Amino acid sequence: MKKTKSLRREAVDYEKLYEETIKELHDGESSSAFANALKQFDRAAETLKLTNNQVAVIKDPRRVVQVKLPVRMDDGSIKIFKGFRVQHNIARGPAKGGVRFHPDVNEDEVAALAFWMTYKCAVVNIPFGGGKGGIVVDPRKLSMGELERLARRYFAEMMDIFGPERDVPAPDVNTNPQIMAWFMDTYSMHHQNYIPGVVTGKPIDLGGSQGRNSATAQGMVHCVHKAADYFKMDLKGTTVAIQGYGNAGSFAARLLAKDGCIIKAISDVDGAFFSDKGIDPENACQYVEKNGSLINYDKAAKVKKIADPMKLLELDVDILIPAALENQITHKNADKVRARIIAECANGPLTTEADDIMEKKGTFIIPDILCNAGGVTVSYFEWVQNRMGYYWDEDRVLDELKRYMDKAFDDVLRTSIHYNVPMRTAAFIVSIQRVTRAAELRGLYA
Repeated sequence: MKKTKSLRREAVDYEKLYEETIKELHDGESSSAFANALKQFDRAAETLKLTNNQVAVIKDPRRVVQVKLPVRMDDGSIKIFKGFRVQHNIARGPAKGGVRFHPDVNEDEVAALAFWMTYKCAVVNIPFGGGKGGIVVDPRKLSMGELERLARRYFAEMMDIFGPERDVPAPDVNTNPQIMAWFMDTYSMHHQNYIPGVVTGKPIDLGGSQGRNSATAQGMVHCVHKAADYFKMDLKGTTVAIQGYGNAGSFAARLLAKDGCIIKAISDVDGAFFSDKGIDPENACQYVEKNGSLINYDKAAKVKKIADPMKLLELDVDILIPAALENQITHKNADKVRARIIAECANGPLTTEADDIMEKKGTFIIPDILCNAGGVTVSYFEWVQNRMGYYWDEDRVLDELKRYMDKAFDDVLRTSIHYNVPMRTAAFIVSIQRVTRAAELRGLYA
């Protein structure tokens, strides 16, 4: 496919972006997801005493692509959308990461998410690097036909970077198995072959894996179990608040409720709701399936609406699960967060300044690159099954997921104790060591 220089950018000075973002700190804190990610990296790199050469090889994205996507709308007009794909690092394997459809998608956010994916894959020790993609769009405003044309156009424009051994996308915010099916079909048609391993998170009938839908939440729950064991907590009767009631948040609520937890509060973009006696997760899921969101849920169930949805983060609960977007807990509200354990189902929900505050308070944080790695771990299982042409039942998938997550949690906790650092820094130490070793063993091709 012919490359158009005006549409693609391969070189971005991310070190300069980082420096510029730091200069724009407001009250000592940055809202930049990428700057926040780099600061998390720097803390671990300093503990490990990495050399400048080691940092140079593994810190910044290796490739950034931006495309303009002309799509014919149902009324015959042509609308231009902007799309991104960032490959952060491929030292340990193909780039791996989701594609999100959201009006607020931007290059900084995608770069940060690709960065986190590199170290998320490394912390659970699966053979992938980090990637991420996105399109600036509100998919709710598109018809099904427009959505399909946009999805196929995106994958066609990025055809030269995707592939089972190069870059393997997956679902993310506002994307789903159907969109992955369109991605896979577009790639397969161009290559005149059936290539299911080019994406993960597909429908079961097209090579998807059993257990994939609940994998992110299930991985988080395994981490919560390990944390509860460490603190000798009985999960029965433990109180939980969940910010975000999409795939991860809703499955988290259902799985923890089965463990005896009391789900006191849930929220999504249309509101936050609280019940001292506990919210029935199945009832809430049925409501969302029928109405599209939690809007007016207080009128349909015996729950109270929280006037300011951000106050959910400050409720007096044992476990807080941020499962929405980045930068939700900052220096402005961190001192008001009362949960004993924070399990990060979302990517980057805490800023580094909030981390410092929570550390002083003694809050135990299960960091995102560990806590929500269940999704990419089962994506790895799907990729393996596609390449073998041999598919596992759900019990095997869940058993393998538990084994990977338990091992990763133990590795991070042991590192945290050894270096006397918070769990987030420990997770980066574990993953940076693995990425650095891979990069040094491969060397430089000159």
